[in-house]
Amino acid sequence: MPTVELRFAALNGHVRTARMIATAVSRRAGVPAGAADEIKLAVTEACARAVRVNRRHAPQSPVHVALTETPDSFTITVADRGQSGDEVAPGPDGGLVTASTLLDLEPDSAAPPWWSEPAEEESEADGGFPPGLGLALIEGLVDEVQISRGADGVGTIVAMTWHTGPAVAPFDPIL
Repeated sequence: MPTVELRFAALNGHVRTARMIATAVSRRAGVPAGAADEIKLAVTEACARAVRVNRRHAPQSPVHVALTETPDSFTITVADRGQSGDEVAPGPDGGLVTASTLLDLEPDSAAPPWWSEPAEEESEADGGFPPGLGLALIEGLVDEVQISRGADGVGTIVAMTWHTGPAVAPFDPIL
């Protein structure tokens, strides 16, 4: 089970590097070339979220990314050192809330959505989007997503998995 690990400072500029490495490693892992855009976007969302969380709560802690290949899957985990519930919006069943639920704005309603008023500690850099929107987007891009707490109870781990089993044709970089 080959694994590539990255650790980088909580700086936005490193997100692009993580995205490029994830794309290259996914190709070697046999993820179909057609999934490259989904991988890029999912890694960008997960890493950008981790950078925001670390900058807010643990600026000296690095973001940790692990890219793991198994015979049937390719998994990318992104870990931050934030507090419980940072930028995670649980759904009614305790799982992830979906993007459609987060953005369910009733046009007839005069009241602003529940997430439109930023908390005191939030900055304008959050863009006024609801917490968990990036994770809901990731859920639509990957075959499986799992959100968990860090082993020591600190931080959030976002695990994104793409299936590469025998039914999926591997990418052949040599033409």
